[in-house]
Amino acid sequence: MKRSFLRRLAGYVLLCGIVAWIASIIAVVAWGARDTARKADAIVVLGAAQYAGRPSPVLKARLDHAVSLWKRGLAPKMVLTGGRGTGDTTSEAAVGRRYVMRAGVADSAILLENEGRTTTASIAAVAGIMQEEHLERAILVSDPFHMLRLQILARRFGLASVTSPTRTSPISANRLEAFAYILSESVKVPVTMVLGILER
Repeated sequence: MKRSFLRRLAGYVLLCGIVAWIASIIAVVAWGARDTARKADAIVVLGAAQYAGRPSPVLKARLDHAVSLWKRGLAPKMVLTGGRGTGDTTSEAAVGRRYVMRAGVADSAILLENEGRTTTASIAAVAGIMQEEHLERAILVSDPFHMLRLQILARRFGLASVTSPTRTSPISANRLEAFAYILSESVKVPVTMVLGILER
């Protein structure tokens, strides 16, 4: 009797877990399809790989999108994120700075977060930078799969935000790769939410 109850309980827990995972996948996809960009204080670009001082195609797509938002006048400041990878001599943020300046963004408009090596570390640091600079609302720019977790983290660190995903990333162009990232985020999102609740 006891063993039968435990089997039913395990089956119920497993079913709930599967339903929650499917819901997380749907939420990641839905958030990535939205673009809620509007007037804000800063455009925040999440870092990605750079190669010997040149932005990777993924980083370039994010920077290009951020530049287009800046040129539309949606925010006066741009915060570029990303630290140094193993063996790198420069940070992703510094590479991004050079790139957007060549695209016409004024140096005075650029702020750097060049220490973060994870999404959580970068958003936490950005929240601190924006508070110091008396900036309130951010437009978060990254790949579509990233949008939901970014907004959860922004809320966790007290940063008001809207999202604007790039549509030109090579990740989005590769359906298999994009799906792999979506699956990864569908696990990271609930973990991020739970950690945020535990920290309160």
